[in-house]
Amino acid sequence: MLEIAADGRTWLLSGTTSSYALRLAEDDTLLHLHWGPRIALADAEALAALPAPPYRPFESPLDGREEYPAEGGPRFVRPALSVRTEERRGTEWAFEAFEADGDELRLRFTDAGLRITLHYRMRGDVVERWVTVANDGPAPAELLRADSATWTLPEREGWRLSHLHGRWAAESRLVRSELTYGEKVIGSRRGHTGHQHLPWVALDTDATEESGEVYGCTLAWSGTWRIAVAQLPDARVQITGGAGYDDSGLLLLAPGETYTTPVFAGLWSDGGHGGASRAWHAYQRAHIVPDADRDRPVLYNSWEATEFDISEEQQGALARRAAAMGVELFVVDDGWFGARTSDRAGLGDWRPNPDRFPSGLKPLADYVHALGMQFGIWVEPEMVNPDSDLYRAHPDWVQYQPGRKRTEFRNQLVLNLAREDVQEYLWEQLDALLSSAPIDYVKWDFNRCFTDAGWPGEPYPQRLWVDHVRAFYALLDRLRAAHPHVAFESCSGGGGRVDLGVMSRTDQVWTSDNTDPLDRLAIQHGFSQIHPARVMAAWVTDSPNAMLNGRVSSLRFRFVSAMAGVLGVGGDLAQWTEEELAEARDWVTLYKEIRPVVQRGDLYRLRPPAGGLSAVQYVLGDETVVLAWLQAQHYGEPVTPLRLRGLDPAATYECRETGELHRGAVLLHHGLRPALRGDFDATVIRLRRI
Repeated sequence: MLEIAADGRTWLLSGTTSSYALRLAEDDTLLHLHWGPRIALADAEALAALPAPPYRPFESPLDGREEYPAEGGPRFVRPALSVRTEERRGTEWAFEAFEADGDELRLRFTDAGLRITLHYRMRGDVVERWVTVANDGPAPAELLRADSATWTLPEREGWRLSHLHGRWAAESRLVRSELTYGEKVIGSRRGHTGHQHLPWVALDTDATEESGEVYGCTLAWSGTWRIAVAQLPDARVQITGGAGYDDSGLLLLAPGETYTTPVFAGLWSDGGHGGASRAWHAYQRAHIVPDADRDRPVLYNSWEATEFDISEEQQGALARRAAAMGVELFVVDDGWFGARTSDRAGLGDWRPNPDRFPSGLKPLADYVHALGMQFGIWVEPEMVNPDSDLYRAHPDWVQYQPGRKRTEFRNQLVLNLAREDVQEYLWEQLDALLSSAPIDYVKWDFNRCFTDAGWPGEPYPQRLWVDHVRAFYALLDRLRAAHPHVAFESCSGGGGRVDLGVMSRTDQVWTSDNTDPLDRLAIQHGFSQIHPARVMAAWVTDSPNAMLNGRVSSLRFRFVSAMAGVLGVGGDLAQWTEEELAEARDWVTLYKEIRPVVQRGDLYRLRPPAGGLSAVQYVLGDETVVLAWLQAQHYGEPVTPLRLRGLDPAATYECRETGELHRGAVLLHHGLRPALRGDFDATVIRLRRI
């Protein structure tokens, strides 16, 4: 809901439980008033009437109070907007008008030919903010920095910062620490979202998992980005974030051109970290994730079984085993195209290998469909191998610096997707591919970072950092429109491209290349702080875990770990015994029964994966599912009951553990004592209100 004061200078956006208020002062300074519990318009006007803080030498009267600080004038905080023209640097804007279009508020400012519009929209309790900068002047203007928003928190003592850090195969590790004076900066300078940080932060002073105020922000951008959290000298905290890592330049706006920033979304919750997570999950299911009310199928991916050594007959044999297990989507990974017998060749040549698939992909896709499954493939369109027909024909289509060595990671280079000819080539290749066979799913990978981000001959080559991502979005949008039945998964060597921007265009994301079930508990715990289980792809692979750590784990533990998200299987089914296949079939059957609750229910993190017993709970209507894992048990250390959340204390619930009624799971005032013992045990508990 959007409310506007009678004088047209105070605005209040209100959601289910929270409000956001701002005020335009008489000198056209845009001031932040409130972000927190829901208030009335009269309360916002009373806040606007409070006197400004007293002047202090060497301090700005605007710092910590402005809604969107621009470079220039009496300001010393990090600017959200920095513009350079031939005549000057900085902004001195004047208010022009506001527009209220349904639930969206637009505030328009002008400065010497620039038109700057601040956008606001409340969805549930999530405030979406973004900015549009248009050059209406006669000369170019360089955007050195154009952040999506600056968020101002109330004055409190003892702020604590939460964020997610990591690296390849160890993504989304949650860390909470005291926020000290100065700035904490996270981001990516790699050209994609990155494994090192997810673009999300949360702040609290005394919140627990289920109580206390939490402020959180997340950025919807799949390229280079930066979020800076600053505790100012007067103890105020501001969070500024947007596309680009440094201030060396985003874009050069020619006369008539416009730049729209990605959305930077913010959420206030008084339900602790768990309540904030559930609000974020509900927001993404309702407004971000395509077809979020449609449950994702159980998939099998053939990569770990075959790697590059694939054939149509071999894939068909794996498909038969997968179908017998109850799999619903069969995916052929890397190695089906071009001269792709290793990672040294073929990227860029998106045509089926004639030796491996002499009649193309259609015969295999038809066979998979006849087995009752959907058919999917792996692609990596933004990359090229030097040993490829594409590179031999167009070596200038990659990012490179003239006179410098072209750096290769994984024997590949990055295509300059900012070029229109590259965009059109990829559209033609992928559209033809998806039209050549009944393909239902595409795993879209991105396996290396930007290094030589040059564009010889381009007057402003730095624009490729932004334009690559915009072209990637446009290509995905175009493919989805032309092939609406095809689902897409975002992958980047695991979790290197996970953010709201790519999630608004894909149906799920690959969480990590690390499929070890114990490691995955920590990764999934961090991932769940911001993103829902509905998008979190998780696989059951072989034991021992040969790729990473050699750890041995039971099929039971591997399945229950992967059932916390979108279940997939990635082991070599040709080597599984009949007993393993039969057990796997039972787990797949159970997952299909609990899938609606896991993928669409409210998540409660009952106990974090810090050793011993850990568990998560999902609630959807009258159905509840608990997944529990026991990492290790010591003699004399009992498995303590789990206190359930989100249930009716006056109701009666039927309880089944791994399909058996009352198999050791005893409901004690909504506490469960799982039947777990030994090392690496796991269980699934289902409750139904009766």
